[in-house]
Amino acid sequence: MRQSVSHLAEHWGDSLYRAAFAVCRNPQDAEDVVQETLLAYYRSDKQFDSEEHIRAWLIRVAVNKAKNATICFWRRNRRSLEDYMDALTFEDSGDRELLDAVLRLPEKYRVAIHLFYYEDYSVREIADILDTGEGTVKSRLSRARKLLKAQLTEEWDDEQS
Repeated sequence: MRQSVSHLAEHWGDSLYRAAFAVCRNPQDAEDVVQETLLAYYRSDKQFDSEEHIRAWLIRVAVNKAKNATICFWRRNRRSLEDYMDALTFEDSGDRELLDAVLRLPEKYRVAIHLFYYEDYSVREIADILDTGEGTVKSRLSRARKLLKAQLTEEWDDEQS
């Protein structure tokens, strides 16, 4: 099964962008990753079983390309995360605090949280995408939740003082 690149960009472009941004934390890099991912699909002669198989493959490629982007020399000369966070608008101040806390997580936890909560992947699907075991994904999600709880509780306690 093959889909047109324009169809994939329309249906999965935002999802690919969010997955890439969760890794590289830079909007320009995330946009580049989406384009590179779609180009990789176009150049690929791989046959897929279903649209979900295509989506999982695209997410995996995007995450890998985003990881590569984070080690690039040019990456160090970009706008800071704090500057980007200041440019975003949130309906609720709690949303900003939550996103800020998620983005401060170590990459392996941040990616797992993003795929589980923002992309609605199951633990099994995340394990397939990240090429790891389900137990590892469950562990990362559990540890990420504990880290988020600690971060958010600490911030809330600081505000109360």
